[in-house]
Amino acid sequence: MATGKAHGGMSRLILKAMGIFGGVQVLGILCSIIRTKLVALWIGPVGVGLFGIFNQALEMINMATNLGVRNSSVRDISQAMEHRDQSLIARIVTVVRRWSLWLGMAGALITLAIAPALSRFSFGDYSHVWHFAALAVAVLFMALTNGEYAVLQGLSKLKRLARVTVSGTVGGLLISIPLFYFLRERSVLPSILAYALCLLVAAFVLKDKQYPAAQVSRREVVNMGEGFIKLGVFMTLGSFVSMLASYAFVSWLNTRGGTQAVGFYQAGYTMVDKYAGLVFAALGMEFYPRLSRVAGSDMRLRVFVSHEINIALMVLAPILMLFVLLRVPLIHLLYRGDFDVIATYISWGAVGTLFRAVSWCMAFVMLAKGHGKIFLVTETVSAVTVLVLNMLCYSQWGVDGLGYAYLLSYIIYTAVVAVVYFGVYRLKLNNWCWLALSATVTTCVVMVLLVNRMHWGGAISLLVLVAIISARYTWLSWKG
Repeated sequence: MATGKAHGGMSRLILKAMGIFGGVQVLGILCSIIRTKLVALWIGPVGVGLFGIFNQALEMINMATNLGVRNSSVRDISQAMEHRDQSLIARIVTVVRRWSLWLGMAGALITLAIAPALSRFSFGDYSHVWHFAALAVAVLFMALTNGEYAVLQGLSKLKRLARVTVSGTVGGLLISIPLFYFLRERSVLPSILAYALCLLVAAFVLKDKQYPAAQVSRREVVNMGEGFIKLGVFMTLGSFVSMLASYAFVSWLNTRGGTQAVGFYQAGYTMVDKYAGLVFAALGMEFYPRLSRVAGSDMRLRVFVSHEINIALMVLAPILMLFVLLRVPLIHLLYRGDFDVIATYISWGAVGTLFRAVSWCMAFVMLAKGHGKIFLVTETVSAVTVLVLNMLCYSQWGVDGLGYAYLLSYIIYTAVVAVVYFGVYRLKLNNWCWLALSATVTTCVVMVLLVNRMHWGGAISLLVLVAIISARYTWLSWKG
């Protein structure tokens, strides 16, 4: 009975966090769509292009100079919370904020230094040096904002974190609208800075005030921050390797299949990976801090990972099946008719997402334990596997092959992560996980085959059945 109540309470936390941050992510996408539409309407293709160039530069600099502190420091704060040492929590929060300031200032200086090179590389001349130099302000703002985000997530103050994100996102859009209308092309850079400023203001207004700044010497700041900085560097390198592999494949595909093939790949990848990623991001907001707090207990790690996999599969199964069933209307809604060729790609990619859910839950154990080197190795293996499979499968089956590659790459990545989870950490999964994975994968494969053969009655009946089972399981988990 006690175990059931504990699982019920855990399920409520997971589903609540998913509901909150799922909504936040959807709102963020809507704001991005509105902003892009207004830029296209009032400024035109030039405005959309400038937004893409400046935002990509900003994201690249932020990722390189933030050293993964946004995610890695959550682990240290969460573990301090588990020990219930108020003094230690206050000191770690202070250290995270201090490192965020230092890294933000360093990032701003680096941005100023490379502004001429960015202008030359992006535009072929030095006419936009001052525009890139102005991004230094946004880099500093984003570093400080990420520090506050890490503090709120580590302290498990998820509602406040959601309020910060929503307030900053909506505020940035509202300020940008008159800028777009009155300044037109000259509004691009001011709107980016205004968005970063709104996020920072929201973060500071709604920041945690339970733990005021503690007296920590500079030496202590360096020593206490060493752990999450090292882990953050490995996380950053992992992201960089993945980006490099993706860039290499896009370049190869452009020479092999042309720009149109790249467009089909990007469209399919966005529908399969990015939109499903909203669910994972929502789940991770609560899961990562909770897992970090129990990183020293193998038994609790096993329970938490197994339970997260169960919830993730039960939530994703009906969503992915509905996605497969409505794949063509969704393609037409987001793109247009000639993108129908990606239908098979996203169908098999949806099946691969189920393996992604399992590997994603197990991979968080590496981060919770602070084993950055192991995490980097698995991410590197994954990046190389994706690159090789994409090339081989596209060469053999064209755009359809990209779906097969997506599925195969996540099967292999799941196997790699499983070696670490079962072999290195000696952890286990409960029997229900294996049953849930087998059932959901089999069901989704049957759904893909039914839809490909136009057996709509059987596909809809299968979807309804899975939705009922998933809703029943979710309700029982919620009741505990």
